[in-house]
Amino acid sequence: MRYIPRVFRYLWPYRRLAAASLVLIVLAGLAGLLTPWPLKILVDSVLQGHPLPAFVQRILGPVATNRVAVLFLVVAGGFGVTLLQHGLTVIDNYVNTKLDQRMVLDFRSDLFQHAQRLSLAFHDHRRTGQLIFAINSQGDGIARMVMTVPPLGQSLLTLVGMFWISFRMDWQLALLSLAVVPVLYYSVGHYMRHIQARLYEVRNMEGESLALIHEAMSMLRVIVAFGRESHEHRRFRDQGERAVDARVKVTVRQTLFSLAVNGTTAAGTALVLGFGAYRVMQGKLTVGDLLVIMAYIAAVYQPLEAISTTVGSLQEVFTSLRIAFELLDTEPEVRDAPGAIALTHCAGRVAFDHADFTYKGRRDTLRDVSFDAQPGQTIAVVGPTGAGKTTLISLIPRFYEPNGGRVLVDGRDVREWTLRSLREQISIVMQEPLLFSGTITDNIRYGRLDATAEEVIEAATAANAHDFIMALPEKYETQLGERGAKLSGGERQRICVARAFLKNAPILILDEPTSSIDSKTEAVILDALDRLMVGRTTFLIAHRLSTIRRADTILVLNHGQLEEQGTHEQLVERGGLYKQLHDTQTRWPERRPAAPSLSVATEAGA
Repeated sequence: MRYIPRVFRYLWPYRRLAAASLVLIVLAGLAGLLTPWPLKILVDSVLQGHPLPAFVQRILGPVATNRVAVLFLVVAGGFGVTLLQHGLTVIDNYVNTKLDQRMVLDFRSDLFQHAQRLSLAFHDHRRTGQLIFAINSQGDGIARMVMTVPPLGQSLLTLVGMFWISFRMDWQLALLSLAVVPVLYYSVGHYMRHIQARLYEVRNMEGESLALIHEAMSMLRVIVAFGRESHEHRRFRDQGERAVDARVKVTVRQTLFSLAVNGTTAAGTALVLGFGAYRVMQGKLTVGDLLVIMAYIAAVYQPLEAISTTVGSLQEVFTSLRIAFELLDTEPEVRDAPGAIALTHCAGRVAFDHADFTYKGRRDTLRDVSFDAQPGQTIAVVGPTGAGKTTLISLIPRFYEPNGGRVLVDGRDVREWTLRSLREQISIVMQEPLLFSGTITDNIRYGRLDATAEEVIEAATAANAHDFIMALPEKYETQLGERGAKLSGGERQRICVARAFLKNAPILILDEPTSSIDSKTEAVILDALDRLMVGRTTFLIAHRLSTIRRADTILVLNHGQLEEQGTHEQLVERGGLYKQLHDTQTRWPERRPAAPSLSVATEAGA
């Protein structure tokens, strides 16, 4: 029940459509009340010669005495009522489909937007496939809940109207028909108490299956390279079979519930029919009256069945809402502080003041890190693998929040700036060149969405990418495929550099941008990066120390601590960790081990 107020918040913008839906419910209910009357008049008045009902006589006037004319009018009236019902159904489908789809889009949009706002720490611990499942597959729960109201309303209206008419015609039969209500009430209550936990478990298992698919498609090159197609297929099948077994068990319970509801109403119908036939035999009812009452009783049971099954199916809806709202209710760890201001003209000064950071489940990823980078300086960050280099730099754009201490930009704690304005002042070229599946122009323009075609070309030229782009058949309109699969690693990285050129932000982060590129391509990219770094405060993470000798300051991290800082010459003279790393790289060609022998390689392969 706690979800209902939140659900109707999404209904309010479409209140006119909702009002139209309610009007159609009333009209459809009234049309349903007319359905059995043409049959009653046909049986009693046309075939058996009983007088027409008084209101019909007033409507027909002199024609009421002509049985052939009445026959024609009754048949035409029955056709008209059926046509009216179907016409209302068409209009109702249009209104409700539009209402349904608009609400689903709004809710999914909110889920998608909220998922993007959550910190990287959240996404580090949540599988992407599960998020896709929550946003796309469960995002329609809000509309499904709202759209149960019109059928329920129509069923209740029909139930009240038809029961009242049946009561007026024969109160004993009408009351007898209510004998099924306690059984239905108990069945619905039992079903609701025992099914929701199982449904939640099944939905999570189905989400896990989607997560496996997403992971496999994302890692397809690794799967193919290691020949693990059968292994991944087996993983998917095993998970899928568990989900199928759980779904079958839940479906059996749902089917048994439907059987209980339908069996109860069938028993009630048989009871009313038997007692009604006995009343006809006593002469207290006509055959036409019995037909009308049975039609109404059937129509009374139909909404009772609809109400029971709808209440039962709401458990599926509540499960979807629970999964979706759990995502929506997750508080972003990184968000604008109250009173945060926009950073408009960034000079580029960055300082760390005794900053600490720890990932969940780990200890002391960064400890008491302090340094100061002046505008326009190049700061290199080096250290062994796992020293915390990327984590350190990730604190500047607030991908993560420090657990202690401060990170300052232009003399203010980054938490005092709005997230959007802070990140607009930072360009990032990552180790892995991440591209979208659109055109080259789209990917470069991602740095500044309002850039002109000339500015895109200028950025590509500065990044040494223009020549290879012009050699492609479709040039800047080349479709790159998923993650830029149609380009080489070096080409993808140059597109990323062009994107950073176009953004033209005063703070630049380079996270090992040439670590997986050959020496020739590295020279081309380093030439572009040298131009990109001019006039910007640059943070350069690098394993190849030869690329950072001209840095103004080199930060040496080890086990999360800032062990040394200074220029290349100063650090070499100190003989500390930087000197060890430098000596290891400069002497590496002399110490490179010989290639393993054929026997060793064969043994290793075995």
